[in-house]
Amino acid sequence: MSDQLMKAVGLYRYLPIEDPESLMDLTIEKPTPSGRDLLVKVKAISVNPVDTKVRAPKDKKEEKPKILGYDVAGIVEEVGESCTLFKPGDEVFYAGTITRQGGNSEFHLVDERIVGRKPASLSFAEAAALPLTGITAWEGMFDRIGISENAADNRNKTILIISGAGGVGSIATQLGKHAGLTVIATASRPESINWVKKQGADHVVNHREDLVSQVRELGYTYVDYIFCLNSTGEHYEAMCELIAPQGTIGTIVESDHPLDLSPLKSKSAGFVWEYMFTRAMYETEDMIRQHDILNKLSTLADQKKIQTTLTKRLEPIHAANLRKAHSIVEQGDMIGKLVIEHF
Repeated sequence: MSDQLMKAVGLYRYLPIEDPESLMDLTIEKPTPSGRDLLVKVKAISVNPVDTKVRAPKDKKEEKPKILGYDVAGIVEEVGESCTLFKPGDEVFYAGTITRQGGNSEFHLVDERIVGRKPASLSFAEAAALPLTGITAWEGMFDRIGISENAADNRNKTILIISGAGGVGSIATQLGKHAGLTVIATASRPESINWVKKQGADHVVNHREDLVSQVRELGYTYVDYIFCLNSTGEHYEAMCELIAPQGTIGTIVESDHPLDLSPLKSKSAGFVWEYMFTRAMYETEDMIRQHDILNKLSTLADQKKIQTTLTKRLEPIHAANLRKAHSIVEQGDMIGKLVIEHF
């Protein structure tokens, strides 16, 4: 293959995952970095629910191939003229942005301000499981909900994490424990309950049953924080009941019906959204915060204070394996993260 070309997996049409054209093996032009962009040689990628949502069937057709993929671990190949944070040869990990081509390609362009230093103690596959879920959990808890990163501030504080066994929930549980919180996480199957406990949850309740009665049976009339990672509309009434006066609810999942904020008024309780792509999408002044968050996660991983959430691994990176991965994630019962490595 020419040095100017590279392998990639992408689409022209948005089709059901069973269709072989839903994700196809492609040969496309290798990009060149400029400005603050890094050109990264991709070693491992992870598949998230956002990949399947972007790929979901619709009438739109692409003139140029659309490349998905919002979790990458790799090695910096080249840097743009304005880069100051990384140099060729550096091992990195990141989630990218939904407004640019994704990382399901041999080489990938990404702004260095949303890239972190790969944990030295983790393989590329183990590292690729962390960026999107790690940033989402960190931003959601510490930047949006407003939880202190200082464990001493969180003594006797509680958080309810709805959907604790998924990708974000697995990291949020670990970060909650690291931040000194009492973590109540939800899970409904024996294997997901065991996984959530392994991540450090103090208590596990079943999100398919009455959350209010279960939490109160544990001795908590209210919880200080709630982080909802699944079915916001379904759990909204219970969250409004359980949130403490002056507490905060955060969610990453849109509701299938409008949410009435009125029940939160008497408690002066807050409701906030977390969307991991916001900073890069709008190029906010604090966009480099994601670089800092990833470096903090990298340090915590190397100190063994958090662990990778990789639970399923495929190889190599090609269309058939990506279609398989999308199918698994679409089923909605994934525990931890699925990673594909090596082109």
